[in-house]
Amino acid sequence: MTDLRDWFNSIPLVTRYWFGASVIVPLLGRFGLLNAMWMYLDWELFIYKFHFWRPFTALVFYPVTPMTGFHWLLMLYFLYNYSKSTEEGTFSGRPADYLFMLIVNWLICTGLCMAIGIPFLLEPMVLSVLYVWCQLNKDTIVSFWFGTRFKAMYLPWILWGFNMVLRGGGINELLGILVGHTYYFLAFRYPQEHGGGMFLVTPQFLRNWLPNEVGGVHGFGQSTVDARRRAQAAGGRDGHNWGAGHQLGGDN
Repeated sequence: MTDLRDWFNSIPLVTRYWFGASVIVPLLGRFGLLNAMWMYLDWELFIYKFHFWRPFTALVFYPVTPMTGFHWLLMLYFLYNYSKSTEEGTFSGRPADYLFMLIVNWLICTGLCMAIGIPFLLEPMVLSVLYVWCQLNKDTIVSFWFGTRFKAMYLPWILWGFNMVLRGGGINELLGILVGHTYYFLAFRYPQEHGGGMFLVTPQFLRNWLPNEVGGVHGFGQSTVDARRRAQAAGGRDGHNWGAGHQLGGDN
């Protein structure tokens, strides 16, 4: 129990609570302690019945059954790896900025899911974070099932293709890619590549609640890709091992 507690406390703050809630809440539903009918997202219930809690519960709840249990575990794996890597990397020492990123993605995702009729947000939200990480680390080589290796920029699309083939779905992945791309464009690409202003600025109350940590990477909207380009232009190296990607699907 001490080792488990130490491991859990080693997870970055925002990822820690999102990951923990995404484990506990679905398990409570699996064992009948929570009613799934009160958890899912629904436009009419939200607007006309004032069920304002549903966007929050739909973010962390997932209907765990013998048919969906493996996919839920896979989403937890991606959440842990890529939310943790994004919070420790680009948003290192800036929990308020990372929380604001999740809030922006969550608001966009909630609106789209209510319009399309998708009842749970966990999968598209995880894919949106994974997409942002992949865009910020495009040249990182990742390994997938069966020993396949490719650049991180292709990972969201490969996950979409696998899910479409294996489960006959794919809409959640496409939605997550759309949400992640919207955030990435507004927060990184547009301000840096097109000389535009900052559309997304972390509110001060979030900074007061989650102040920056000493030694963090400061400067919201500064991507690792652009930092690397500047280092190369100066004749230096960025100091990262860009060839060491995440091992996916249990391929060690």
